[in-house]
Amino acid sequence: MKLALGTVQFGLDYGVANNSGRVSLEEASSILERARQVGITTLDTAIAYGDSESVLGSIGVKPWAVVTKLPAVPKGCNNINVWVREQVASSIARLNVERLYGLLLHRPTELLENNGFSLFAAMQDLKSEGLVDKIGVSVYGPNELGLLFDKFNFDLVQAPLNILDRTLVVTGWADRLKQAGVEVHTRSAFLQGLLLIPPHERPIKFNGWAEVWDEWDRWLAETGLSPLQACLKYVTSLDFVDRVLVGVDSVEQLNQIVDAATGKLPSLPLFKYLRDERLINPATWGDL
Repeated sequence: MKLALGTVQFGLDYGVANNSGRVSLEEASSILERARQVGITTLDTAIAYGDSESVLGSIGVKPWAVVTKLPAVPKGCNNINVWVREQVASSIARLNVERLYGLLLHRPTELLENNGFSLFAAMQDLKSEGLVDKIGVSVYGPNELGLLFDKFNFDLVQAPLNILDRTLVVTGWADRLKQAGVEVHTRSAFLQGLLLIPPHERPIKFNGWAEVWDEWDRWLAETGLSPLQACLKYVTSLDFVDRVLVGVDSVEQLNQIVDAATGKLPSLPLFKYLRDERLINPATWGDL
């Protein structure tokens, strides 16, 4: 099972298509139980995801492989090693687990700053001590990998990838990560839900990419696929992808995702190689 469960919705309101708000504790518990039943074994969270870690800890996630992320190092931090240890110890306590499967940097370009090597060394120490199995980075795109990959040895990389934004593949980084033995977790399979929104409900601020949407809608009609099926069949079919992070608001949503992920993609839509950060990077959407 390549699917992994992203849990940002357990701690925050998240996603352009999220109309139900933060997931309740009861629903989160039901989602985890159903995820376990269908063979999902990996959970993704972060210290910055509100109460997500605490929610997971209260439900109980010891059998799971849990990946969490460090926030940015605070300005004026005098001892990076102590800060990293404190952050990880707090995460482990909130999650109520003995160790983390993965520890990632939420802001990987910190490794290029003055204390970058100290930051990475602190993560390596936690790995050598058995508190963390794999260390790595969560990147916004391959350009960050280009800056970091020759300087640091990553076990795990999380990166955006979807049927619209195939930058990880087109740039060759997918093959390079696979050849280096790096575990790859992809996120943003639905582009924060934008790819799942029906044409008549799509926010007007995205109308500037009419050619993209016309081809997307045409191709969906031609293949008979739902947007959910198209998005999931693409990412789960790629050999280099180890885990595909999906966030859900309900057990019903999870069931739909599991069903939609089965089977092969018959073709690809005829998008041009799209590198427009204003569309493929949700962090820029507030400026549209």
